Amino acid sequence: MHPAPIAVVGAGSWGTALAIQVARAGHDTLLWGRDPVQIEAMRAERRNARYLPDASFPPALQPTADLPRVLAEARDVLVVVPSSVFRATLTRLAPDLRTDSRLAWATKGFELATGLLPHQVALEVLGRRPTAVLSGPTFAREVGAGLPTAMTVASEHEAFGKDLARTLAGPTFRAYTQTDVIGVEVGGAVKNVIAIGSGIADGVGYGANTRVALITRGLAEMMRLGVRLGGKRDTLMGLAGLGDLVLTCTDDQSRNRRLGLALGGGTAPPRAIETIGQAVEGVPAARAVHEVAQRLGVEMPICAEVYRILHEGRSVEAAVRGLMGREMKAETD
Repeated sequence: MHPAPIAVVGAGSWGTALAIQVARAGHDTLLWGRDPVQIEAMRAERRNARYLPDASFPPALQPTADLPRVLAEARDVLVVVPSSVFRATLTRLAPDLRTDSRLAWATKGFELATGLLPHQVALEVLGRRPTAVLSGPTFAREVGAGLPTAMTVASEHEAFGKDLARTLAGPTFRAYTQTDVIGVEVGGAVKNVIAIGSGIADGVGYGANTRVALITRGLAEMMRLGVRLGGKRDTLMGLAGLGDLVLTCTDDQSRNRRLGLALGGGTAPPRAIETIGQAVEGVPAARAVHEVAQRLGVEMPICAEVYRILHEGRSVEAAVRGLMGREMKAETD
């Protein structure tokens, strides 16, 4: 019996890269996108010219705009969409999912309207079924190019987590499994906000000392929130926490970092966002993280200042003064 294909829902840069990796690893892969014109172009050109132009499609990868067909054929479905449309995407999938479907996502960030993490949204929309989250220090272009990469697959369903890790694994791709879904999701949500802050500091010209201070104290904020929500400190010291944080804060492939660079250089937030040309997850994440932290009483001063710059018109200079003028305290508090 021929094995069922793997479905990837979302044909942006990261969805395309993951679909390429799954197909490269030897699995028939269906990549669904909502724009039929773009999908037809991808079928003809065997690449995603808009989002990942340098990565050619393996023979096992088939782009399609036929969502019911994708969901009928595939048992394992990987959703790769921005957090702002995660609930709407799951709602669209729900009527056509197979009863034995297993769902994973590479979506990062709290839901803005509710403050829920992706696994909580999935439970509300789909009920209980095997689920998993993929996260870690990964840039789509490098995965598409087949450069060595490691990431985390977190699932409370051990068999699904291991199956998904094996599905992704290849000579240049390693997936580690674990069960701390909350910790992995918090790491993915917070790191984008800190990366904007790191970019701002570099855009102003503050130097390496400032960047490392922001990363280290940003990790402390990530840990505070993660543990408060039920995640584990060890998770946030791993690939989906510290690893993703360092990557996103230090490399200009990160859209969040590039946004910060523009803000630090004096560009106003609306214009800076427009210049990126793709979704910048750290912008809604800054608001969502700030609101969740406020509700839970978790101190996150860097995230709070990034939120104020993006959403309240606070100047970079005032934000820096606010951070540097904070009351002295022990590092490990």
